Amino acid sequence: MQVHEMFVESTLRPLGIDVLQPAFGWSFADSPVRMQMQTAYRILVSASEDNFRSEVVWDSGQRHSKKNVHILYEGPPLASRLRYYWKVQVWDENGQMTESPVTWWEMGLLHDNDWSATWIAQFEQEPAERPALPLMRREFHLGKPVAQARAYLCGLGQFELRLNGKKVGDHVLEPGWTNYDKTCLYCVYDVTDYLHEGDNAIGMMLGGGFFHVTGGRYSKFKHSFGSPRCLVQLEITFTDGTQTQILSDRNWDSAPGPILFSCMYGGEDYDANHHHANWDLPGLLPSEVWQSAVEVPAPAGKLKSQAISPLKVMETFQPVQMTEPLPGVFVADFGTNFSGWISIRAKGSQGAKITMAPAELLKENGTINQKWTGSPNRFSYIMRGDADEETWSPRFSYSGFRYVQLEGIVPAEAAGAAKLALGDSEVPVLLQIEGQMIYPDVRVCGSFVSSNKLLNRTHEIINQAILSNMKSIFTDCPHREKLGWLEQIHLMGPSVAFNYDVERLFIKTMEDIRDAQLPSGMVPTTAPEYVVFSEQWRCFRDSVSWGAAYILAGWNLLKLYGNHRILTEHYEGMKAYINYLKAGSDQLIIRSGLGDWYDVGDNPPGFVQNTPVAHTETAMFYHIVDVFAQIAKHLERSDDALNYAQLREDIKSAFNHAFFDEHTQQYATGSQSANAMPLVLGLVREPYKEIVFSHVIGDIISRGYHTTAGDVGHRYVLLALSQNGRSDMIYRMSQNTDHPSYGYQIENGATSLTEAWDGPTVGKSQNHFMLGHLEEWLYSGLAGIHYRYCPEFESYKLSIKPAIQEDLNEIRADYLLPSGKLRVAWQQDTDDRRLLLQITIPANCLADVYLPSASLPTLLEGGVPLADAASIQEVLIDNAHAVIRVGSGNYLFECKV
Repeated sequence: MQVHEMFVESTLRPLGIDVLQPAFGWSFADSPVRMQMQTAYRILVSASEDNFRSEVVWDSGQRHSKKNVHILYEGPPLASRLRYYWKVQVWDENGQMTESPVTWWEMGLLHDNDWSATWIAQFEQEPAERPALPLMRREFHLGKPVAQARAYLCGLGQFELRLNGKKVGDHVLEPGWTNYDKTCLYCVYDVTDYLHEGDNAIGMMLGGGFFHVTGGRYSKFKHSFGSPRCLVQLEITFTDGTQTQILSDRNWDSAPGPILFSCMYGGEDYDANHHHANWDLPGLLPSEVWQSAVEVPAPAGKLKSQAISPLKVMETFQPVQMTEPLPGVFVADFGTNFSGWISIRAKGSQGAKITMAPAELLKENGTINQKWTGSPNRFSYIMRGDADEETWSPRFSYSGFRYVQLEGIVPAEAAGAAKLALGDSEVPVLLQIEGQMIYPDVRVCGSFVSSNKLLNRTHEIINQAILSNMKSIFTDCPHREKLGWLEQIHLMGPSVAFNYDVERLFIKTMEDIRDAQLPSGMVPTTAPEYVVFSEQWRCFRDSVSWGAAYILAGWNLLKLYGNHRILTEHYEGMKAYINYLKAGSDQLIIRSGLGDWYDVGDNPPGFVQNTPVAHTETAMFYHIVDVFAQIAKHLERSDDALNYAQLREDIKSAFNHAFFDEHTQQYATGSQSANAMPLVLGLVREPYKEIVFSHVIGDIISRGYHTTAGDVGHRYVLLALSQNGRSDMIYRMSQNTDHPSYGYQIENGATSLTEAWDGPTVGKSQNHFMLGHLEEWLYSGLAGIHYRYCPEFESYKLSIKPAIQEDLNEIRADYLLPSGKLRVAWQQDTDDRRLLLQITIPANCLADVYLPSASLPTLLEGGVPLADAASIQEVLIDNAHAVIRVGSGNYLFECKV
């Protein structure tokens, strides 16, 4: 039993964490040996790698436990800046101990007095006219060789750090977006290799981000927490052990930079003639352009180390087509919809201006259509003209797009003809253009592929939308709003988690919600809450199905990742939200909110059409009270557990009284959402479950196997079908190509999931992940993967219950649990109805494998009858299934279906 990877705060070798009690975890290497189970562990933490044993800081001692995730540090207080080394010993069921290699983590700045730097800006007060974005710089001399250097810094709203003429690292759009009145994230960089003995220079480019939204072109809103500013603390250790600091203060210089305009919504303008040559190198000659920086007040928010994965350029796209819909107007088509920016390489004369405008759709004449994404949104570059070629990409503004319209430039392959037609030999030539997709450098945890092309393509467009909207928050869309609408966090959370390691992003979401929560306990629909909707539109600010994310995301962090601490940290906030809802209810019925947003009806998508708002909001109220009662029990808050369990039952009674029709034996209007949500959430009384479910089935069939559900209800329609053994209906629905369906989007050219079911033809955003709930079923239904961290078991309990479809030949799915790799693959011979099911269970887990009970006499494992197979713990008969309990290892089941 070998330890594979080791995590502190769910991160490999994190730099600059500021958690006082870090959480440890480890995974296990793949092994052909079956039934491997951890029975004990011992964590050792040292202040030295070379003298590990002699400088042990904490020894947990041998602890008899299967736990391998989120084990909190219990040693003496940790010190700021220090690197700590650790290893773990694990014992298996035979008493055999194995020891991991030594790894490390490094602390950040834990206390306010660790900061010696001062916040600086270009101006004390923002000028009346919008200035260019500032550059900040300082030169310094190092008289000794450098052994280690760390930069602790925050630049608001965004920054780019440069040392000795080079950008530090490959991160973009740092730091993460927050409510800057509550929290400001600082970053920690290892900059050892960027410094040298002798003269050095440090530079900061600052952007507005969400800290300073200027407007001026399209903007969802205009707001400023203050003018751009930065805090920089460069700490250097020399080879002789001495140390020095380079701090931001009034001794820095500042100048207007070449970015003349930048807004998170409207784009960015760069004038290369305003570029200060060698500004980030030592030896810059004095100039009146450079003035002393001014010291400014710190933002109101508390400094906190950024713990999420950094944003990077993760993928690049080349144009698949370049058209000229109008003379001198060119449109690059990248063939797929994504979020990020473009990079160009061009040649031209000084002062020539290139304009680039992104869009998701085209007008009939072939030019771009920004109707649904916000107009005007454009980027521009003014050429310096003193080099053979110039390269540029934005720094502080991005968008979602497939197309880019270029004006003031001609593609190299068409340069001669285009210039002749325009009569202008001075038009710049485009040598290269590429699209650069930006999302966090998160670990890919899952993969899914089937023998059905439409399923595979649906999986691809859902994931394209997920990644396009994954930044330092989960955005609703990457252009028009870029806001953190919360309903998608819990409704799409399992779908996202099947594919990517998003634990730290979920944690940040919880912290954003805490910062957004009102004193009344209300949780707004968006976090950070940059846009505060007026009382007239209160439903857009106060909706249970959105605010529910606070409780449900916290619960998912426990169930998906074993993160216990998050519930303790946010318990009182969750409780305050539920109390707020109860106090504002009408005898436990929630009357207002958004309900099943964007469902399918006769009207254009938007406000709910099929299901009463009060039904959906109250059902979700019941759900979060149910979950909170379980949280209270888990945390041993016995009084709360009893009180909220009673509240749950009271809401159930009120809901059934208000919405269940004894005559028709269905809920409210009888829509798919109206009946499915009570079924899944436990609101339907036992005698009526079968008839209510039959109404869901009947409505789907009557509509040609189409959904009418929206943003909230669609997940519960799929869960109702899957949990009640009707995945065959989901599969049939997934094969539709007429409206409304995923296939309709694909048939009509969608390359990422759209906001509306008929998005490619109706318009709206072409890059939303809120309706992507089929993704959860691909893993949990077709592949049959169900996993939950079980606190009592101290590890993961799994069930593998694939939904075999008659005309589907093959499924393969992987998922990287915190314990190790889980694999499920099945294939069937449709002629002789023989099924092969291959499974890999990671160490320290137990799994129940479900196969048709009728197949039991013919069932083989590893080529031998099940009774003769090794390491089968037990076999049970559960309704129509044989349930085979197994431990870790590789298994091959074969049977007649």
